[in-house]
Amino acid sequence: MEDTIEDSIGRTEVAKIPEQRGAQLLDSALRYVEERHWDVFPGTWLEAAEGSERCSCGAFGCDAPGAHAARPDWANQATGSAVGARRLWGKHPKASILLPTGRTFDALDVPESAGFLALARMERMDMALGPVIRTPGRRMLFLVLPGAAQKTPDLVRKLGWMPSSLDLLARGEGHYVTAPPTRVGGQGAVQWARKPTPANRWLPDAEELISPLAYACGREAADERARRS
Repeated sequence: MEDTIEDSIGRTEVAKIPEQRGAQLLDSALRYVEERHWDVFPGTWLEAAEGSERCSCGAFGCDAPGAHAARPDWANQATGSAVGARRLWGKHPKASILLPTGRTFDALDVPESAGFLALARMERMDMALGPVIRTPGRRMLFLVLPGAAQKTPDLVRKLGWMPSSLDLLARGEGHYVTAPPTRVGGQGAVQWARKPTPANRWLPDAEELISPLAYACGREAADERARRS
């Protein structure tokens, strides 16, 4: 998947307003459906407002402008059909791309610094990895087989950690992740730290990745305590 491409579509007295290309979003959504067999659904989008941008939800101070579910029944809206994806993005071409977890994959969500540390360790160990998402909010999401959300707390405990002591979240049924090339307000674009390729079509089990991820999150927590002391 290519990184997001932004265009300047207008000029005001105070700012250029970049646009997220609808054609690119639809193309990416179709690739997820056709090449990865992932369900997709459109979220909110960014709208020009007084020389800047705001989320289509209209909420002041939106936490994820242009990059969250647009309706409460989003789970029923998700489709694994190319025809369905064309129909949904045909209505809102600038809509963000959201992927429901708990279906074809779950996601292990960690701080970016811990994620890069774990990723380097996994690569040195020549571990089989799936795609990895990097968000503008400085998080990394490792895609794994479904079921991770249920067993991750016990896996962490078996390694000697209390789940509440680590910033390691597992997203499963009832949750979703934001997919590249979606742009989150002025924060930047969601990117792939490891792109989906034929080589990583088969996802790892959470149990295979939990040790390096927990270790990296444990170091992150220890460093944070040291900074505060």
